[in-house]
Amino acid sequence: MTTITPILNTPQSRFYNLNKKFRAFVSGFGGGKTWVGGSAMCARFWQFPKVNQGYFAPTYPQIRDIFFPTIEEVASQWGLRADIKYANKEVDFYEAGTSIYRGTTICRSMDKPDTIVGFKIGHALVDELDTLKKEKALQIWNKTIARLRYKIPGLTNGIDVTTTPEGFRFVYERFVKDIREKPELAQFYGLIQASTFDNAANLPDDYISSLYASYPPELIKAYLNGQFVNLTSGAVYNCFDREANSTTATIKEGERLHIGMDFNVLKMAAVVYVLRNGIPYAVDELVDVRDTPEMCNLIKAKYPDHQIDIYPDASGQNTSSKDYSKSDLSIIKKAGLSVRVGKSNPAVKDRINATNAMLLNANKERRMFVNPQKCPRFTEALEQQAYDKNGAPDKSSGIDHVIDAGTYPIAYLYPIQKPAHGRYDLRM
Repeated sequence: MTTITPILNTPQSRFYNLNKKFRAFVSGFGGGKTWVGGSAMCARFWQFPKVNQGYFAPTYPQIRDIFFPTIEEVASQWGLRADIKYANKEVDFYEAGTSIYRGTTICRSMDKPDTIVGFKIGHALVDELDTLKKEKALQIWNKTIARLRYKIPGLTNGIDVTTTPEGFRFVYERFVKDIREKPELAQFYGLIQASTFDNAANLPDDYISSLYASYPPELIKAYLNGQFVNLTSGAVYNCFDREANSTTATIKEGERLHIGMDFNVLKMAAVVYVLRNGIPYAVDELVDVRDTPEMCNLIKAKYPDHQIDIYPDASGQNTSSKDYSKSDLSIIKKAGLSVRVGKSNPAVKDRINATNAMLLNANKERRMFVNPQKCPRFTEALEQQAYDKNGAPDKSSGIDHVIDAGTYPIAYLYPIQKPAHGRYDLRM
């Protein structure tokens, strides 16, 4: 006899029992999103055998690294065995200990919406939908609805959405705003919001405290409490306080220097840091420099007796502010300066979040300081840069060059890492 022993926390149980065609489970990190979505998927294979389902995630690595291992463990609680077909990007489900087939989940990446064609499903699980821009999320939503083609008595073709809130994006507009404006839609849509605390029993003891130490306060509302908050309005670096983040530190003799650099013809900028006990101090700046060779010459002349690491704009690997036959990075290396850079720049929001978390984390700790006398332009930029009407950092004021230079080292040295999905936390 097959044993079914699903374990769900309170918000997960509410979501599982929500009788709606379209359901959303919105929670912070570690809130059990993929786990509850997988549980609902397994239950449907018992109720509607051989009715295929779909699973859609932002990228294939997320399917491989998060969904595949999670669904194996979820299936075992539901008396099923998940047979993963990596090459086909599918998962076949069988009754545990037998060869009795219950159905297949077709997995597709949302970074290529055109791949969501050519098959039919009775239900879909769309994971982390709000990490996409609203226009693309709507495209995925419509593509998914077009796949719901089974006509079976008792079957409601529908979509489950599980996501971390990323501001007021698609899920908020579809499951909150639209329902508020058109109450008649409530018969089709249901939303459950959960926090990381609701799933604390399934997480490591230091999981929540590590989030507080790593994230700025505003992001905790979204990434721990599962709240919809505006992440793209007002000041970009809203954790910066001229007084609280101020320092009188200056460069000491022989001290290693960490210099962020942004490339712009006639507007090149660099911000100089020293690291003391793991804390970055911005202690000098160079602005409105003509081009890369001049910047390198200035740095070497101003700091002749220091080891220097340059943290540049990664796009400098492709073109030069001086000579299009050379790259900016090759010019820096030829000048004898060490370069520390990834293959590409981190996402702008990741660089902003990393900097805000250093300026002030959710534990009210400040771990980044700026000398306003030595870095007046960088200080002003941290205070003044705002978001534009499209929710991106405003570049019209011209202060973006020094702010980019000043935040490249922070994003490189102190990146925000989303919590890992290991065997211990598959209910995330």
